[in-house]
Amino acid sequence: MADDDERAPTPEETLRLIEEQQAATVKRLQGDPLTRYLPWGVAWLLGFTALFLHYGPDGRPLVPITQMQAVGVLMFGQVIAGAVAAYGITKATTLVRGQSTAQGAMYGYSWLAGMALMFLIAARLSPLLPSDETGLVWASVSLLVVGVLYMAGGAIWLDWPTFFIGTWVVAVDGLGVLLGPAWHALLVAVLLGGGFIAVGVWLRWRR
Repeated sequence: MADDDERAPTPEETLRLIEEQQAATVKRLQGDPLTRYLPWGVAWLLGFTALFLHYGPDGRPLVPITQMQAVGVLMFGQVIAGAVAAYGITKATTLVRGQSTAQGAMYGYSWLAGMALMFLIAARLSPLLPSDETGLVWASVSLLVVGVLYMAGGAIWLDWPTFFIGTWVVAVDGLGVLLGPAWHALLVAVLLGGGFIAVGVWLRWRR
């Protein structure tokens, strides 16, 4: 009679083991929630608050800050956040092998490529637009890249929360564009900046 410790696993046990391994792999690929959300939240909260203070609710600046300075704060924060996101994703994929490694690596590089293309598009269009619209182009295009990449990440790993977060980014961005530069800055600072910080801390706490 075979020892109980050496018996073959039942189909139910095998299926449960496979599901646990898949869940663990997805968790490793997703990385630390603070790395995924906190850098973006801080960058948006600071950068878009600076833009709102420049625009003012009635078109008059609330503080003596130029649009170039405000956009500079935003772009610097987003470049740092994008680099942190790409690093976290590519680092997480080194823990697994096979197709998931390639998916994670390509997704990480997509962040760098998206941010670089955003910079080129905004820099090319800015001289052709009025001053207020210039800031809106830089802000909205960068958020579009982030939102679409979050949606793509959710689709790659079948992670609905990540997909819906990307959808939320795109929705807030689109609504802000329709309302104008000042409202766009305020909505993003509160709903996305503060929201991403809260989501990152909450997910890390749950984890």
